[in-house]
Amino acid sequence: MQNLNNPHSTATALPPALLLMGPTASGKTAVAIAIAKQLPCEIISVDSAQIYLDMNVGTAKPELEILAHTPHHLINIISPEHSYSAARFCDDALDLMHKITARGRIPLLVGGTMLYFKALLEGLNSLPQADPEIRQAIEDQAASAGWSAVYNELQTVDPVTANRLQPGDTQRVQRALEIYRITGQAMSALLDAPRLQNFPYRAITIALTPSVRAELHQRIAVRFNHMLAQGLVDELTALKKTYNLHAQLPAMRCVGYRQAWDFLNNQINQTQLREQGIAATRQLAKRQLTWLRAMPELTTFDCLDNDLETQVLQYIQHQLKSFNS
Repeated sequence: MQNLNNPHSTATALPPALLLMGPTASGKTAVAIAIAKQLPCEIISVDSAQIYLDMNVGTAKPELEILAHTPHHLINIISPEHSYSAARFCDDALDLMHKITARGRIPLLVGGTMLYFKALLEGLNSLPQADPEIRQAIEDQAASAGWSAVYNELQTVDPVTANRLQPGDTQRVQRALEIYRITGQAMSALLDAPRLQNFPYRAITIALTPSVRAELHQRIAVRFNHMLAQGLVDELTALKKTYNLHAQLPAMRCVGYRQAWDFLNNQINQTQLREQGIAATRQLAKRQLTWLRAMPELTTFDCLDNDLETQVLQYIQHQLKSFNS
C-alpha cells in the first residue's frame, strides 16, 4: 500500500466520499461489495459502458443477485443508441452524492473510467459540444481519403494530441479534429486550461493496481473468454434487433462489442475475435494505469493480494475514524 496525503481531507466540515478506481479486471466490484457490507455506503458506478441498457455480458456488470442486495447507481440508465458525457456524469454523480449524504450515508464511487473521476475531482475543460455537420464532414473525408489522411491533418494542426493517439483510434482522432475545426484551437491547448470546480467532499481516493502486469493480463484473458462463453456475440445480436445501432456509436465502440461487431459482419473469425478482444482489453488496462499514474493523492493497493478486501476496508475505516476525531 502506498499512502499519500489527500488535501481534501483537511476540509473537516465536508462529508466523506470514497473513490475506488483501477484498471479492468482489478477486482473493483468485489472490493466495493465488501465495503458496502461493512459500512453505510451507496455505490455509484463510474463506468462509461455499464451505463447502457441490455449491455450486460460485455461490460461485466455485477450480477442481478448482487444488484438486488447492493444496488448500484448509474447502471442501466440510457439506451445504447445514445451517448453520455463526462459533463453529464458529473451532474448525475454530484446530485446522487448529495442525496446519499442527506440520507446519512457515504457515497462510494467505483469504476475504471478515469476521465469521469478526473472531471469530478478537477472540473471539466471548456471543450465545445459535438457539431453534427463537422463530424459528418470528417467521416466523409475518412470515407474518401482514409482515416490516415484525417490523422495526418490532426498531426499538422494539433501534433501534441496526435502524438498521444493511435492512428486507428478513429473516434478520438475525429473528436480532436472536430474541436480544432470548431474553435480554431488545438484540443491540447484547451486541455491545458482546466476549469476547476469545487468538489464538496473529503475524498478518500483509492487505486487498485497490479504488482505484476502479466498476472493482470492473465485475468483479462480469463475474463474475456468467460464473456464469450456467457454469450457476448448472442447479446450483441439481440441488441442489434432491439436498437437502431451502427458501428460508430460510443456503445458499439466499447471493448468487446467492437470486436463482436466485426465478427458478426464476417470481418474477423472466432479466433481473431478472441485475440483482438483480449488485446484491446489489455490496451484499455494500460491506458487506465497511465491515467492513475498521473492522478495525485492516491492510496494504492496491490490488486493481486489475497487479503485485498480486508486491507482496503481497514484503511477506509482508519481514515473515517481520523475524520471524526
